[in-house]
Amino acid sequence: MSTTTIRISEETHRALHALARESGMSIAGLIAQAVETLRRQRLLEQSNAAYASLRDDTAAWEAEQQERRVWEATLRDGMEGQ
Repeated sequence: MSTTTIRISEETHRALHALARESGMSIAGLIAQAVETLRRQRLLEQSNAAYASLRDDTAAWEAEQQERRVWEATLRDGMEGQ
């Protein structure tokens, strides 16, 4: 695995050190976990914003609902209990 150096404030370093000690993780592991958590949070925020925009468009939202009804019909395909 390749690495790189980043500059952070002393305060941030102290906070990372304390969090790493409390969690039993390395600082690198803690940063990786924090970045992944932020990435997932941003993805959810963007998805929520996209759905909010879709709901604001009545015709587009009805088309989305119709498509969901079509897909939900596949749940009743006679394969229950198999």
